[in-house]
Amino acid sequence: MSRRAWWLLGLNLLVPGSAQLLAGDRRLGRFAVGATFTLWAVALGALLLFVLWRPAALTLATNVVVLWVAQLGLLFYAVLWLVTTLNAFTLVRLVRTAPRARLPIAAFAVLSLVLTTGTAGYAALLTGVGRDALGEVFAGGSIVEPIDGRYTILLLGGDAGADRIGLRPDSMTLVSIDAGSGAVTMVGIPRNLYTVPFSDDSPLWDAWPTGYDCGDDCLLAYLYPWAAEHPELYPEAEEQGSTPAIEAMRDAVEGVTGLPVQFTVLIDMAGFESLIDALGGVVVTVDEPVTLGINGGPVVGQIAAGEQRMNGWTALWYARSRYELTDFDRMEHQRDIQEAMLRQLDPATVLTRFQAIAEASSDLVRTDIPQSMLGVLSDLAVLSRDHEIRRLELVPPLVDNVRPDFALVRASVAAAVAPLPSPKPTP
Repeated sequence: MSRRAWWLLGLNLLVPGSAQLLAGDRRLGRFAVGATFTLWAVALGALLLFVLWRPAALTLATNVVVLWVAQLGLLFYAVLWLVTTLNAFTLVRLVRTAPRARLPIAAFAVLSLVLTTGTAGYAALLTGVGRDALGEVFAGGSIVEPIDGRYTILLLGGDAGADRIGLRPDSMTLVSIDAGSGAVTMVGIPRNLYTVPFSDDSPLWDAWPTGYDCGDDCLLAYLYPWAAEHPELYPEAEEQGSTPAIEAMRDAVEGVTGLPVQFTVLIDMAGFESLIDALGGVVVTVDEPVTLGINGGPVVGQIAAGEQRMNGWTALWYARSRYELTDFDRMEHQRDIQEAMLRQLDPATVLTRFQAIAEASSDLVRTDIPQSMLGVLSDLAVLSRDHEIRRLELVPPLVDNVRPDFALVRASVAAAVAPLPSPKPTP
């Protein structure tokens, strides 16, 4: 009877319903085994789709309807495993097994419940969290084609906080992604750039035909609150899931770089700390020691040179510290953090910290990227790991932020995002 108990529980763990086919309710057994084979077939189909057509697999995995079906399916299997495991345990007839085997057999039954029902239930929970987060963060819409073979995303880091009135973009990065290879170029744009130009089809052209040129009050970052006070310039922005301020920054960056901006992502720097902590911190190589603080204010810490694992608090200070640093130094630090996040946001980190990452992202990210684009962009993110991230900072000595040469800026950007030449074959 002890040997029989181990066989029934073991078979039930491998193929739910098999114990019932051998020694119990065969109708339940046939249903459970059929459902198990169906699950295996779906899993195998998903694996084949991922291997043969990864973008399509990732698109399905981020679709709200598919996630609803997946969550309901996981809940179904959690209940099925619960029923078959408890039923198999009754078929064991524990009182008729050897006394010394009873405790291990009962422990194995509990372990089976944890491995099957517990895992399926937790997966259903994470699926629901992911579905809600995707719905809150990403916009609706269809798949967007690349322009000239590239996707462009404007990343804005907002400086809202308890000690500030309103919001201004403290960090501006234009990310250009090769739609074929996944190679990424990050263009850093100074927040204190003067006389930003606009194209003649921009709503800002009538207000600023010679550029945003009112002196020290017209730095690029100040365009954000100015546009927020003039919503009539972008009357359809809210309906399209954006804001007049974000649309103004889009037009400004297009005027500066000469590249079309397809998508925007606004990250609230006040909540940035929680996202870094959700990732488990980031590893950054610090070239020189960094004193944390604000000029004229107290020193709150220091980061030594070398490879450092930073938590959210430290990473935020590293990206924003002003102590004896220029805005251009801060831009370089911000790009260090962004690149570290891109490199370290791997599948293992996402799976093990998924709930915390999803909850943090929902609180601090606003974007017009359609949810339907997630499969395409996720696939490009995988491809990007095969390339070094190219970085271009539009700062002195290359660019004079007070009297910028925008023809030079656009030429430099065009060169930075140009596809790398294919390596010559070895003779």
